[in-house]
Formats: sequence, structure tokens, C-alpha cells
Amino acid sequence: MRNHRIKAGIDYRRIKSSLNAPSVEAEVIIESLQAIQTNAAEEGDVITAAPGTPIYHESSLFVQDEWHVSKRVSLSAGLRWDVNPAPTDAHGQGPYTIEGDINDPQSLTLAPRGKSLWRTSWHNLAPRLGLAWIARQDPGHETVFRTGVGVFYDTGNEYASSGYHGIGTGALAIYTPISLPFTASQLNLTPSTAPPYTGASIYAFAPNLQLPYTLEWNVSVEQALGKDQSLTLSYVGASGQRLLEQQELQLESLNPNFGTVIYTKNGLPSNYQSLQTKFQRTVTHGLQAIGSYTWSHSIDSGSSNGLLAYRRGNSDFDLRSQFTGGLLWQSQYRGTSRMLNTLVQGWGLDGHFIARTGLPVNLFGETITDPGTGQQYYGGVNFSPGVPTYLYGPAYPGGRRLNPNAFTVVTEPGQNGDVPRNFFRAFNCVQLDTAVTRTFALHETLKLEFRAEAFNVLNHPIFGYVNPILTNSTFGEATQTLNESLPRVSPLFQQGGPRSLQFALKLLF
Repeated sequence: MRNHRIKAGIDYRRIKSSLNAPSVEAEVIIESLQAIQTNAAEEGDVITAAPGTPIYHESSLFVQDEWHVSKRVSLSAGLRWDVNPAPTDAHGQGPYTIEGDINDPQSLTLAPRGKSLWRTSWHNLAPRLGLAWIARQDPGHETVFRTGVGVFYDTGNEYASSGYHGIGTGALAIYTPISLPFTASQLNLTPSTAPPYTGASIYAFAPNLQLPYTLEWNVSVEQALGKDQSLTLSYVGASGQRLLEQQELQLESLNPNFGTVIYTKNGLPSNYQSLQTKFQRTVTHGLQAIGSYTWSHSIDSGSSNGLLAYRRGNSDFDLRSQFTGGLLWQSQYRGTSRMLNTLVQGWGLDGHFIARTGLPVNLFGETITDPGTGQQYYGGVNFSPGVPTYLYGPAYPGGRRLNPNAFTVVTEPGQNGDVPRNFFRAFNCVQLDTAVTRTFALHETLKLEFRAEAFNVLNHPIFGYVNPILTNSTFGEATQTLNESLPRVSPLFQQGGPRSLQFALKLLF
């Protein structure tokens, strides 16, 4: 079709993931020197886990039309249909769920093994639309306008997999106090599904669970600043709907057959708004540079599934301001002196700079159990009028801490306190990383590259996790540096660590 490029297709993913956790794990809690001397640990925990092999089936159909409306205008429209059922188990050893009405705990029973965790949703349609318009075509002064909007679905598989840590697939025994070593009988635990179901948590799901989705939109203007440079201004937004929430319910007093039930359902929204600017210079005379600044605000009702009451406020990852800059330089010297060429050619310099405001800190007090529903969560805190919020001095990491006397705990169920969620901020992050490279030509097709890298080259101290629990002695203090607070990456290579150096040799052929 003239000026149209239509694509259609099918995506199918079958993911088989074997879970091979240690068959037995044991740990002890020792809180005093006397407990060590008398071999009487305050608590000993033994955990057993059975192997499992969940299988995830993710399917979708899509169609997309790239339409060149004119020489200056392009339109992209598409529609995607997603079908993501609850996972199954390759050997029929999947997690258990419940039957009955979660709002009537007396009606709850343990569902037969193999029962689907939730009913499959068949109406997950995700339309997308994008527009690009070249508003100005003068060489070196081009102006391009872009905008787009779309719907994107999540799979919910992270929550579905949590049941492999629950009833029938694991067992937990707590001994208080305990002498070491553990005896054979203490370590010999067998997962059980006989009532009462108090040996492990039960992970349950709303039967009409729907896949969460996010509506995303953006508008940007890119302006050329000469032949090799451009400036882009953007507005980006996203609205999460039907997000999944987990509630930890303690049901012993409402149904003697049940203990802890982790219940997942839909209901939470989120919102993200940002203004972004980016300057970019392509490689010219050996120099390439990029710099970007983002102001953003992220709001939700619960960014993690910890023991917290859901409460709308700043997200846990709400970064208000962030600047990132990068610079790459390669020597382009070409002289007449062979010796000078040998000394100067092949050198390169990389630089990366980041400066951002601190992550939010959500304060909470004592653990509260709602007697009406069995839901367990951390209570909020109240301000103490007239008391300074911060204490300052060299004795505190980073020079400041939250004042414990400025807050009081909330003990009544259903009361959040008057301190807003994620109201306070941890420490800012400023870091410069650099690298120096030198390439040696050994042969026509053989080169040796030397690279020396310095992370946090200025050795600027960057603090991370701030203890948010009011009842703890280190409340309001930074107890870790940033690199130890951020997950998923080794602290050695994570942002926010002390200055470190790395040297590498690479043979290119």
C-alpha cells in the first residue's frame, strides 16, 4: 500500500525456570555477649524448600501501520493483544492458593494443588499512536516535533512466583531460645498441607485478578544547533492503573486453620510526570558530548510490598532533579613528526558526571495488626510540635540525622499519623567517573588497548540508606553508603562507593 508499511505478528514466550533453593537453611539471632558465652541464642530459624519448575506462557498478537502522510509528517499506529495466564508447574508441584471469600475468613479453605492462581483475562488490548513532524528543514536549523501515547501491560509473574515460598513448598520452624548446633530432628522439616496452615505463609490471589497496565505519553521538540549539535526538550508522563498490591493478613483469630495469608489484588494507581532537556554533540574533531537534566515527580500508594500501610504519596524512587553529563575525546593529531605522532596519537579520555537529589525516606513506627481484618503493617508517626526535625554535627554520617524527639509513634489501627509518606529526603549524590585510554598499533590488524578507570575520582562521600524505624536506636541516621544501599550490582561497581581504580588490557584483532 502506497506510503504505508504494515506489520503484523505473533509473540509467544514459554519460560521454564527451575527453582533449586537449598533444601535446608538455618540461621540464629544472637543479641548479647552472654548469649554467646552460654550458647543460648535468642532465636533459631530453620527453613526448608522443595524444588519447583514454574512455566510462564506469554502470548500476544500485534498489528502496526507506519504511514508517511507527507514528506514532513509520519504517523505510527498499532494495536497489541496480550494474554498472560497464571503460571503452571512442569511437574504439577505448583504453589497452593485458597478458595472462599477473603472478606469472610471463616469461609476460606485450601484449594487443591494445581488450581489456577487466577482466571485468565482475555481483553488486554493495548493501542499505541505516534506522530513525527519536521517543522523546519533549513540545514543546521532543523526542528522536529514528536509525540506519542500508548498502553503497556505487565505480566504479574513476579507475584505469581512468590507462592513457591509458601505452604506445601516450604516449611519454617522457629526455636526460642536454642543451643547450637541444631539437632537432626530440628533440621528435619517436611512441607505440610495439613491444617492448621501455620508452618508457612499462603500466597493467594483475587480470583478476578486483572493484569496491571500503564498509560504512557510524551511530547518533544528537537532543535538542531548547527551541523553537529542538537537540543531536545521533552515532557514525559505515565499513569499506572490496576497495579497489584499485597496485603499480609494474620487470620489466626478469625479462622483457626489459617495463619499468615499474603493476598494479592488490583487497586493501586501511580502517576509520573517529568520535564527533560538534552544537549547532544556528535563526534566532531574527536569530541563527543551529551548532557541531560530531568525534573520529575512520581506518586503512588506503595512502591514495595513491605509491611507498610498503602498510602498515597511520593514514590520510593521519586528523584526530583538529576543531571547527567558525558564527554568522550579521542586524539586526532596528525603531524609530520613520526616520534610526536607516536607519543600523541591513540590517547582518549572519557568522563561521566552525575548529580541528583536524594531518594525519599518513609518513616514508620511499631508493627500493628488490625483486629478486624488481620492485616499487619507498620504504623505511621506524628510530628512533635516545636521540636527541631534535624540534628546537625560531625558525629552524624553526612553531618545530619532526623531528631528522634521530633516524632511519636502511632499505635491505633487505621491511623497513619500526620507525617506524610516519603516526606523526608536522604543525601544527594554527586559523582565523577573518568577513564584514560591508549591504543597501540601492533600490526595492521592487531591493536592493544590500555584502559585506566577511576570511579568517584574525587572520593566524595555519598551516603545512602537512612534508618526509618522510629523505635530503633539509629533512627534517622545514614547507616550505609549509597553503593551498599542500591540492589542488584556488586557494591564495588555500584554508584556511590569510595574511590576505586580499575586497569584493563584488551587485544583487538
